[in-house]
Amino acid sequence: MEEHSWAAAIAAVVAVLFAAAAAVARAEVVDEFGGGASFIFGDSLVDAGNNNFIPSLSRANMTPNGIDFAASGGMPTGRFTNGRTIADIIGEMLGQADYSPPFLAPNTTGGAILNGVNYASGGAGILNATGKIFVNRIGMDLQVDYFNITRKQLDDLLGRDRAKEFLRKKAIFSVTVGSNDFLNNYLMPVLSTGTRISESPDSFINDLIFHLRDQLTRLYTLDARKFVIANVGPLGCIPYQKTINRVGDDECVKLPNQMAAQYNGQLRELLIELNDNLTGARFCLANVYDLVLELITNYPNYGFETASVACCGNGGSYDGLVPCGPTTSMCDARDKHVFWDPYHPSEAANVLLAKYIVDGDSKYISPINLRKLYSL
Repeated sequence: MEEHSWAAAIAAVVAVLFAAAAAVARAEVVDEFGGGASFIFGDSLVDAGNNNFIPSLSRANMTPNGIDFAASGGMPTGRFTNGRTIADIIGEMLGQADYSPPFLAPNTTGGAILNGVNYASGGAGILNATGKIFVNRIGMDLQVDYFNITRKQLDDLLGRDRAKEFLRKKAIFSVTVGSNDFLNNYLMPVLSTGTRISESPDSFINDLIFHLRDQLTRLYTLDARKFVIANVGPLGCIPYQKTINRVGDDECVKLPNQMAAQYNGQLRELLIELNDNLTGARFCLANVYDLVLELITNYPNYGFETASVACCGNGGSYDGLVPCGPTTSMCDARDKHVFWDPYHPSEAANVLLAKYIVDGDSKYISPINLRKLYSL
Protein backbone atom coordinates (compact mmCIF):
# COMPACT_ATOMS: atom_id res chain seq x y z
CA MET A 1 0.00 0.00 0.00
CA GLU A 2 2.85 2.31 1.02
CA GLU A 3 4.79 1.53 -2.18
CA HIS A 4 1.68 2.22 -4.21
CA SER A 5 1.28 5.61 -2.48
CA TRP A 6 4.90 6.51 -3.18
CA ALA A 7 4.55 5.50 -6.82
CA ALA A 8 1.37 7.53 -7.15
CA ALA A 9 3.01 10.53 -5.51
CA ILE A 10 6.06 10.34 -7.80
CA ALA A 11 3.79 9.98 -10.85
CA ALA A 12 1.84 13.03 -9.74
CA VAL A 13 5.03 15.09 -9.29
CA VAL A 14 6.33 14.00 -12.71
CA ALA A 15 2.98 14.93 -14.27
CA VAL A 16 3.12 18.37 -12.66
CA LEU A 17 6.71 18.89 -13.87
CA PHE A 18 5.79 17.86 -17.41
CA ALA A 19 2.79 20.18 -17.35
CA ALA A 20 4.96 23.04 -16.07
CA ALA A 21 7.59 22.39 -18.76
CA ALA A 22 4.90 22.33 -21.44
CA ALA A 23 3.45 25.57 -20.10
CA VAL A 24 6.91 27.20 -20.19
CA ALA A 25 7.42 25.98 -23.76
CA ARG A 26 4.02 27.37 -24.76
CA ALA A 27 4.81 30.65 -23.00
CA GLU A 28 8.11 30.89 -24.86
CA VAL A 29 6.31 30.44 -28.18
CA VAL A 30 3.68 32.99 -27.12
CA ASP A 31 6.47 35.40 -26.16
CA GLU A 32 8.01 34.89 -29.59
CA PHE A 33 4.61 35.47 -31.15
CA GLY A 34 4.23 38.61 -29.05
CA GLY A 35 7.42 40.08 -30.54
CA GLY A 36 6.13 39.49 -34.03
CA ALA A 37 8.06 38.54 -37.14
CA SER A 38 9.03 40.21 -40.40
CA PHE A 39 9.51 38.17 -43.53
CA ILE A 40 11.32 40.53 -45.89
CA PHE A 41 11.53 40.24 -49.68
CA GLY A 42 13.09 42.61 -52.16
CA ASP A 43 16.29 44.23 -53.34
CA SER A 44 19.28 46.16 -51.96
CA LEU A 45 17.02 48.67 -50.20
CA VAL A 46 16.29 45.93 -47.63
CA ASP A 47 19.06 43.32 -48.15
CA ALA A 48 20.53 42.42 -44.73
CA GLY A 49 23.48 40.45 -46.12
CA ASN A 50 22.22 37.64 -48.37
CA ASN A 51 24.54 38.75 -51.16
CA ASN A 52 27.53 38.13 -48.87
CA PHE A 53 26.89 34.42 -49.41
CA ILE A 54 26.71 34.37 -53.23
CA PRO A 55 29.32 35.30 -55.87
CA SER A 56 27.75 38.64 -56.83
CA LEU A 57 29.07 42.01 -58.00
CA SER A 58 26.28 43.64 -55.96
CA ARG A 59 27.74 43.62 -52.45
CA ALA A 60 28.01 46.00 -49.52
CA ASN A 61 30.19 43.96 -47.17
CA MET A 62 32.98 46.53 -47.22
CA THR A 63 33.64 49.72 -45.29
CA PRO A 64 32.33 52.32 -44.78
CA ASN A 65 28.93 50.65 -45.33
CA GLY A 66 27.41 49.93 -41.92
CA ILE A 67 29.52 52.55 -40.16
CA ASP A 68 26.48 53.60 -38.07
CA PHE A 69 24.98 50.12 -37.60
CA ALA A 70 25.12 49.75 -33.82
CA ALA A 71 24.43 45.99 -33.74
CA SER A 72 27.68 45.26 -35.62
CA GLY A 73 29.77 47.90 -33.87
CA GLY A 74 29.95 49.90 -37.08
CA MET A 75 31.26 47.02 -39.18
CA PRO A 76 29.73 46.24 -42.59
CA THR A 77 27.02 43.55 -42.64
CA GLY A 78 26.01 43.62 -46.29
CA ARG A 79 23.42 46.36 -45.79
CA PHE A 80 23.56 48.99 -48.54
CA THR A 81 23.47 51.99 -46.22
CA ASN A 82 25.39 53.52 -43.32
CA GLY A 83 23.10 52.03 -40.66
CA ARG A 84 19.74 50.32 -40.52
CA THR A 85 17.57 49.61 -43.53
CA ILE A 86 13.94 50.69 -43.57
CA ALA A 87 12.96 47.05 -42.87
CA ASP A 88 15.20 46.95 -39.77
CA ILE A 89 13.63 50.12 -38.40
CA ILE A 90 10.05 48.98 -39.08
CA GLY A 91 10.77 45.72 -37.24
CA GLU A 92 12.06 47.68 -34.23
CA MET A 93 9.03 49.97 -34.22
CA LEU A 94 6.66 47.00 -34.22
CA GLY A 95 8.43 45.42 -31.24
CA GLN A 96 10.32 42.68 -33.06
CA ALA A 97 12.83 41.05 -30.69
CA ASP A 98 15.72 41.04 -33.19
CA TYR A 99 16.46 41.85 -36.83
CA SER A 100 15.25 39.29 -39.36
CA PRO A 101 18.43 37.37 -40.29
CA PRO A 102 19.48 36.75 -43.91
CA PHE A 103 18.11 33.46 -45.23
CA LEU A 104 21.53 32.37 -46.52
CA ALA A 105 23.36 33.01 -43.23
CA PRO A 106 24.39 29.67 -41.65
CA ASN A 107 22.88 30.54 -38.25
CA THR A 108 19.40 31.27 -39.68
CA THR A 109 17.94 28.10 -38.21
CA GLY A 110 15.79 26.93 -35.29
CA GLY A 111 14.31 29.60 -33.04
CA ALA A 112 16.05 32.40 -34.99
CA ILE A 113 13.42 32.12 -37.73
CA LEU A 114 10.67 33.10 -35.26
CA ASN A 115 11.84 36.72 -35.69
CA GLY A 116 11.18 36.32 -39.40
CA VAL A 117 13.71 35.90 -42.18
CA ASN A 118 15.17 38.29 -44.75
CA TYR A 119 15.30 36.98 -48.34
CA ALA A 120 16.16 40.29 -50.05
CA SER A 121 19.07 40.51 -52.44
CA GLY A 122 20.97 43.43 -53.94
CA GLY A 123 20.30 43.59 -57.69
CA ALA A 124 17.10 41.52 -57.47
CA GLY A 125 13.95 42.27 -59.40
CA ILE A 126 10.50 40.95 -60.13
CA LEU A 127 11.79 39.48 -63.39
CA ASN A 128 14.47 36.79 -63.38
CA ALA A 129 16.45 38.61 -66.10
CA THR A 130 16.77 41.76 -63.98
CA GLY A 131 20.19 42.46 -62.50
CA LYS A 132 22.13 40.07 -64.74
CA ILE A 133 24.88 42.70 -64.88
CA PHE A 134 25.70 41.68 -61.28
CA VAL A 135 26.20 38.02 -62.36
CA ASN A 136 24.33 36.62 -59.33
CA ARG A 137 21.37 37.87 -57.31
CA ILE A 138 18.29 36.23 -55.78
CA GLY A 139 15.26 37.29 -57.82
CA MET A 140 11.73 37.34 -56.43
CA ASP A 141 10.80 33.91 -57.79
CA LEU A 142 13.73 32.32 -55.96
CA GLN A 143 13.03 34.37 -52.80
CA VAL A 144 9.53 32.87 -52.66
CA ASP A 145 11.06 29.40 -53.19
CA TYR A 146 13.34 30.08 -50.22
CA PHE A 147 10.36 31.10 -48.07
CA ASN A 148 8.81 27.74 -48.91
CA ILE A 149 11.85 26.13 -47.23
CA THR A 150 11.35 28.32 -44.15
CA ARG A 151 7.65 27.42 -44.16
CA LYS A 152 8.53 23.72 -43.77
CA GLN A 153 11.03 24.56 -41.01
CA LEU A 154 8.27 26.40 -39.12
CA ASP A 155 6.05 23.31 -39.31
CA ASP A 156 8.88 21.26 -37.80
CA LEU A 157 9.50 23.88 -35.12
CA LEU A 158 5.95 24.71 -34.04
CA GLY A 159 3.75 22.01 -35.50
CA ARG A 160 1.55 22.58 -38.53
CA ASP A 161 -1.39 24.29 -36.78
CA ARG A 162 0.78 26.59 -34.62
CA ALA A 163 2.93 27.50 -37.62
CA LYS A 164 -0.14 28.49 -39.61
CA GLU A 165 -1.45 30.57 -36.67
CA PHE A 166 1.94 32.22 -36.23
CA LEU A 167 2.20 33.22 -39.90
CA ARG A 168 -1.39 34.42 -40.24
CA LYS A 169 -1.54 36.42 -37.00
CA LYS A 170 1.93 37.57 -36.02
CA ALA A 171 3.93 37.80 -39.24
CA ILE A 172 4.17 40.75 -41.61
CA PHE A 173 5.37 40.11 -45.15
CA SER A 174 7.11 43.12 -46.68
CA VAL A 175 8.01 43.35 -50.35
CA THR A 176 10.32 46.12 -51.62
CA VAL A 177 11.07 45.36 -55.24
CA GLY A 178 10.78 46.84 -58.73
CA SER A 179 13.47 49.52 -58.84
CA ASN A 180 16.04 47.21 -60.45
CA ASP A 181 13.54 46.11 -63.07
CA PHE A 182 13.86 49.66 -64.37
CA LEU A 183 17.38 50.74 -63.38
CA ASN A 184 19.17 47.47 -64.12
CA ASN A 185 16.96 46.13 -66.85
CA TYR A 186 14.69 48.32 -68.99
CA LEU A 187 16.54 51.63 -68.51
CA MET A 188 20.07 50.21 -68.44
CA PRO A 189 22.24 51.95 -71.05
CA VAL A 190 23.44 49.64 -73.88
CA LEU A 191 22.48 46.35 -72.17
CA SER A 192 18.75 47.06 -72.35
CA THR A 193 18.64 48.21 -75.97
CA GLY A 194 17.26 44.88 -77.21
CA THR A 195 14.54 44.83 -74.56
CA ARG A 196 13.49 48.39 -75.26
CA ILE A 197 13.24 47.74 -79.01
CA SER A 198 11.22 44.52 -78.58
CA GLU A 199 8.96 45.67 -75.74
CA SER A 200 7.11 48.94 -75.18
CA PRO A 201 7.05 50.55 -71.71
CA ASP A 202 3.37 49.56 -71.38
CA SER A 203 4.10 45.94 -72.22
CA PHE A 204 7.11 45.81 -69.88
CA ILE A 205 5.11 47.18 -66.94
CA ASN A 206 2.26 44.76 -67.67
CA ASP A 207 4.84 41.96 -67.52
CA LEU A 208 6.06 43.16 -64.11
CA ILE A 209 2.52 43.23 -62.69
CA PHE A 210 1.74 39.78 -64.10
CA HIS A 211 4.78 38.24 -62.42
CA LEU A 212 4.32 40.09 -59.13
CA ARG A 213 0.68 38.93 -58.93
CA ASP A 214 1.90 35.34 -59.22
CA GLN A 215 4.63 35.83 -56.58
CA LEU A 216 2.27 37.41 -54.03
CA THR A 217 -0.36 34.74 -54.64
CA ARG A 218 2.25 32.03 -54.02
CA LEU A 219 3.08 33.64 -50.67
CA TYR A 220 -0.63 33.67 -49.82
CA THR A 221 -0.89 29.92 -50.51
CA LEU A 222 1.97 29.46 -48.00
CA ASP A 223 -0.12 31.21 -45.28
CA ALA A 224 1.11 34.79 -45.64
CA ARG A 225 -1.80 37.11 -44.78
CA LYS A 226 -0.49 40.54 -43.73
CA PHE A 227 1.38 42.24 -46.55
CA VAL A 228 3.01 45.61 -47.05
CA ILE A 229 4.10 46.26 -50.64
CA ALA A 230 6.33 49.26 -51.37
CA ASN A 231 5.88 51.01 -54.68
CA VAL A 232 8.89 52.19 -56.70
CA GLY A 233 10.46 55.48 -55.61
CA PRO A 234 11.29 58.46 -57.83
CA LEU A 235 14.19 56.79 -59.64
CA GLY A 236 15.00 59.92 -61.63
CA CYS A 237 15.94 61.73 -58.42
CA ILE A 238 18.70 59.39 -57.15
CA PRO A 239 22.30 60.68 -57.42
CA TYR A 240 23.20 58.06 -60.05
CA GLN A 241 20.45 59.10 -62.48
CA LYS A 242 21.02 62.80 -61.85
CA THR A 243 24.75 62.36 -62.49
CA ILE A 244 24.58 60.36 -65.74
CA ASN A 245 21.85 62.62 -67.14
CA ARG A 246 23.52 65.85 -65.95
CA VAL A 247 20.43 67.55 -64.55
CA GLY A 248 20.35 70.50 -62.17
CA ASP A 249 20.43 70.28 -58.39
CA ASP A 250 16.68 70.75 -58.02
CA GLU A 251 15.77 68.66 -61.09
CA CYS A 252 14.98 64.97 -61.55
CA VAL A 253 15.22 62.85 -64.71
CA LYS A 254 11.79 62.58 -66.30
CA LEU A 255 11.65 59.15 -68.00
CA PRO A 256 12.54 56.99 -64.95
CA ASN A 257 10.02 58.91 -62.83
CA GLN A 258 7.31 58.57 -65.50
CA MET A 259 7.84 54.82 -65.72
CA ALA A 260 7.89 54.44 -61.93
CA ALA A 261 4.65 56.41 -61.66
CA GLN A 262 2.99 54.30 -64.37
CA TYR A 263 4.05 51.06 -62.65
CA ASN A 264 2.88 52.41 -59.29
CA GLY A 265 -0.60 53.12 -60.66
CA GLN A 266 -0.94 49.53 -61.85
CA LEU A 267 0.50 48.21 -58.58
CA ARG A 268 -2.22 50.03 -56.67
CA GLU A 269 -4.87 48.37 -58.87
CA LEU A 270 -3.22 44.97 -58.36
CA LEU A 271 -3.35 45.27 -54.57
CA ILE A 272 -7.03 46.28 -54.69
CA GLU A 273 -7.67 43.18 -56.80
CA LEU A 274 -5.77 40.90 -54.39
CA ASN A 275 -7.57 42.37 -51.38
CA ASP A 276 -10.87 41.55 -53.06
CA ASN A 277 -9.94 38.07 -54.25
CA LEU A 278 -7.66 36.50 -51.60
CA THR A 279 -9.85 35.76 -48.59
CA GLY A 280 -8.43 36.87 -45.25
CA ALA A 281 -5.43 38.69 -46.71
CA ARG A 282 -4.66 42.38 -46.20
CA PHE A 283 -2.39 44.06 -48.74
CA CYS A 284 -1.16 47.53 -47.75
CA LEU A 285 0.52 49.87 -50.21
CA ALA A 286 3.51 51.85 -48.94
CA ASN A 287 3.63 54.98 -51.10
CA VAL A 288 7.41 55.30 -51.12
CA TYR A 289 7.33 57.38 -54.31
CA ASP A 290 5.49 60.31 -52.73
CA LEU A 291 7.30 59.90 -49.41
CA VAL A 292 10.76 60.14 -50.98
CA LEU A 293 9.65 62.95 -53.29
CA GLU A 294 8.41 64.90 -50.27
CA LEU A 295 11.76 64.34 -48.54
CA ILE A 296 13.72 65.41 -51.62
CA THR A 297 11.56 68.45 -52.34
CA ASN A 298 11.47 69.79 -48.78
CA TYR A 299 14.67 68.31 -47.36
CA PRO A 300 15.60 71.35 -45.20
CA ASN A 301 12.32 70.93 -43.28
CA TYR A 302 13.49 67.46 -42.20
CA GLY A 303 16.95 68.56 -41.07
CA PHE A 304 18.89 67.59 -44.21
CA GLU A 305 21.48 69.72 -46.01
CA THR A 306 21.32 67.99 -49.41
CA ALA A 307 18.97 65.66 -51.27
CA SER A 308 21.17 65.46 -54.39
CA VAL A 309 24.71 64.56 -53.36
CA ALA A 310 25.58 61.05 -52.17
CA CYS A 311 27.37 60.96 -48.83
CA CYS A 312 29.58 58.05 -49.92
CA GLY A 313 30.56 57.78 -53.59
CA ASN A 314 32.52 59.52 -56.33
CA GLY A 315 32.06 60.92 -59.81
CA GLY A 316 30.14 63.80 -61.33
CA SER A 317 28.32 66.65 -59.63
CA TYR A 318 26.50 64.41 -57.14
CA ASP A 319 29.15 61.72 -56.40
CA GLY A 320 26.75 59.42 -58.20
CA LEU A 321 28.93 57.22 -60.42
CA VAL A 322 31.13 55.09 -58.15
CA PRO A 323 29.41 52.97 -55.45
CA CYS A 324 30.42 53.38 -51.82
CA GLY A 325 33.57 51.50 -50.83
CA PRO A 326 36.94 51.79 -49.08
CA THR A 327 38.42 54.06 -51.78
CA THR A 328 35.48 56.46 -52.24
CA SER A 329 35.06 59.72 -50.38
CA MET A 330 32.59 59.99 -47.48
CA CYS A 331 30.83 63.07 -46.11
CA ASP A 332 31.31 64.24 -42.52
CA ALA A 333 27.64 64.75 -41.59
CA ARG A 334 26.03 61.45 -42.59
CA ASP A 335 22.71 62.36 -40.98
CA LYS A 336 22.46 65.48 -43.16
CA HIS A 337 22.32 63.58 -46.47
CA VAL A 338 19.12 62.04 -47.83
CA PHE A 339 21.24 59.62 -49.89
CA TRP A 340 24.00 57.46 -48.47
CA ASP A 341 25.38 56.38 -51.87
CA PRO A 342 24.41 56.80 -55.55
CA TYR A 343 21.32 54.59 -55.10
CA HIS A 344 20.29 54.13 -51.46
CA PRO A 345 18.87 56.36 -48.69
CA SER A 346 20.84 57.11 -45.55
CA GLU A 347 19.76 55.70 -42.20
CA ALA A 348 18.44 59.16 -41.27
CA ALA A 349 16.15 59.11 -44.33
CA ASN A 350 15.13 55.50 -43.62
CA VAL A 351 14.03 56.47 -40.09
CA LEU A 352 11.67 59.12 -41.46
CA LEU A 353 10.29 56.83 -44.15
CA ALA A 354 9.65 54.05 -41.61
CA LYS A 355 7.75 56.35 -39.26
CA TYR A 356 5.28 57.31 -41.97
CA ILE A 357 4.77 53.68 -43.04
CA VAL A 358 4.22 52.40 -39.49
CA ASP A 359 2.09 55.25 -38.11
CA GLY A 360 1.21 57.45 -41.08
CA ASP A 361 -2.09 58.28 -42.76
CA SER A 362 -3.55 57.02 -46.03
CA LYS A 363 -1.51 59.43 -48.16
CA TYR A 364 1.58 57.33 -47.53
CA ILE A 365 0.24 53.94 -46.39
CA SER A 366 -3.16 52.55 -47.34
CA PRO A 367 -5.74 51.26 -46.64
CA ILE A 368 -4.31 51.09 -43.06
CA ASN A 369 -0.87 51.72 -41.57
CA LEU A 370 1.44 48.95 -40.40
CA ARG A 371 0.72 49.36 -36.70
CA LYS A 372 -2.98 48.77 -37.38
CA LEU A 373 -2.18 45.91 -39.77
CA TYR A 374 -0.02 44.24 -37.13
CA SER A 375 -2.73 44.52 -34.47
CA LEU A 376 -5.36 42.72 -36.61
